Amino acid sequence: MTHEQQGHQEHQEDHSGPRGWSAARKGVWSRLRFTSLRLRLVVVFGLVALTAAVSASGIAYWLNREAVLTRAQDAVLGDFEQGMQNRAGALPEHPTQDELQHAAGQMADSSQRFSVLLIAEDPRGRTVYGSSGGLSGFSVQDVPVSLREAVNERQKITSTNPYAYHLYWQRIVQGDTPYLVAGTRTIGGGPTGYMLKSLEPEAKDLNSLAWSLGIATGLALIGSALLAQALATTVLKPVQRLGVAARRLGEGRLDTRLRVSGTDELADLSRTFNKAAEALEKRVADMAARDDASRRFVADMSHELRTPLTAITAVTEVLEEELEFEGGGIDPMIEPAVRIVISETRRLGDLVENLMEVTRFDAGTARLVLDDVDIADQITACIDARAWLDAVELDAERGIHARIDPRRLDVILANLIGNALKHGGSPVRVSVREEREDGSGSGGDRPGAAGAGTVDGRETADEPGSTTGTGGVGTVVIEVRDQGPGIPEDVLPHVFDRFYKASASRPRSEGSGLGLSIAMENAHAHGGEITAANAPGGGAVFTLRLPRDVSALMERDAEDPRESTGGVSGKAGGGGKGGARRERAEGDA
Repeated sequence: MTHEQQGHQEHQEDHSGPRGWSAARKGVWSRLRFTSLRLRLVVVFGLVALTAAVSASGIAYWLNREAVLTRAQDAVLGDFEQGMQNRAGALPEHPTQDELQHAAGQMADSSQRFSVLLIAEDPRGRTVYGSSGGLSGFSVQDVPVSLREAVNERQKITSTNPYAYHLYWQRIVQGDTPYLVAGTRTIGGGPTGYMLKSLEPEAKDLNSLAWSLGIATGLALIGSALLAQALATTVLKPVQRLGVAARRLGEGRLDTRLRVSGTDELADLSRTFNKAAEALEKRVADMAARDDASRRFVADMSHELRTPLTAITAVTEVLEEELEFEGGGIDPMIEPAVRIVISETRRLGDLVENLMEVTRFDAGTARLVLDDVDIADQITACIDARAWLDAVELDAERGIHARIDPRRLDVILANLIGNALKHGGSPVRVSVREEREDGSGSGGDRPGAAGAGTVDGRETADEPGSTTGTGGVGTVVIEVRDQGPGIPEDVLPHVFDRFYKASASRPRSEGSGLGLSIAMENAHAHGGEITAANAPGGGAVFTLRLPRDVSALMERDAEDPRESTGGVSGKAGGGGKGGARRERAEGDA
């Protein structure tokens, strides 16, 4: 009698669909993409170690499982086959039930301890059963139908298959307990035998093996994470030093260098950084030297020009008096030339003064002389000093006070209003409002505001030093709006650039191209800002924002002079109410 193995089926559960797994994987990678390099390195090492450990553990478990089950079932099937040959084969062709019962009990007493069921026909042709466990033991219903059909199927006898019946086996699970069931028929006539063997001991051994492999996989994962952490520290430490050095270099510390050690790629990167930093330091030093030389040249040139310019100005004043003399002291033939000389001399004087002011800002020597100023009075004084009363509409309430430098505010206003008159035309509208830290404000356009060149005559109870006067929190906003065509969009970003002219075809104009730049520098010195834009209804709008109390700059300068936006002097200077003196009114757009 021979036996052959028939393939068994294993059940696997699909815990998640392919779409769910794909979405989860994309979510994990999308989160990792925005994490630090250290974490990504640790995660990658962990995934590699986990994959390797799981693969190795799976292969080891599968090999051991097959080895354990094959060894157990070979031993059981060998004993069962031997029992069928020795015990069942010795029975008569038509045994009684007692004979079957006795033979089944003898077969079950083997070292493998399995249950046996024998089926035969008695002398009267009835089917009788003999079970090693009695009537309540192993029964034919416990045998799968497919196995019974295979056992009872008669095979064709050939040269390669000398037996009509074979031994078949199958693994089944009943009540969470695995079993091995096998069956065969006695060749030459006799009973059919079935065997049932519990594989629970082998399953427990395999579970213990699985737990051991799982613990080994966890230890491997922890070890790989620690190794990845150590490697990340080794690899990323030079990168961190490079990042710190790059930030220091970006902060202006051009003498920053990295310590180079080793010959790997990171060492090459450090050498490259040091070379780049050295070249940048040299380039910046050269540019700073040229810039200092240029500033000294402009300052020296301005001072040198003032001496001959003073003499020329005196002569032009004499010539101007001669022109105004009724007796006709100037030949009418040369009168146009004299007027051109007078105009260009004034223009040259304004240019020299502007250049000297610019050099003071560049050198950081410009200082603020603070005073308590009523903004409406200051704007009125600026307009009146330049005879712009008929061309400017003022919308400002008295009582809006600020502690600023009145002379420099006058320069800012003169440049903004003069620029609006020159390029936008009259009437120019000047409005004032205040913005507090809580977002509330006052002033601005109101019905019944003061007309052209006038100020609302109402007096307020606020005095300098009150909550609405000097020392109050908030910002003073002054808007200068003209009625012109506006500023072209390509010109807006450059209106505050030095020597910038809106039209390249007309490089020569009455202005020097420094007025708006000087106005912006004065605003920055106060900690303020000037913005330029086009109004929706037409015309250009220049908006000046100044803090109501610039004294905070003095405290900041005293704590850290490097934070200074402009020099501040604590001395109270002249130029308060009506104290503005005539300044340059350059305003080239």
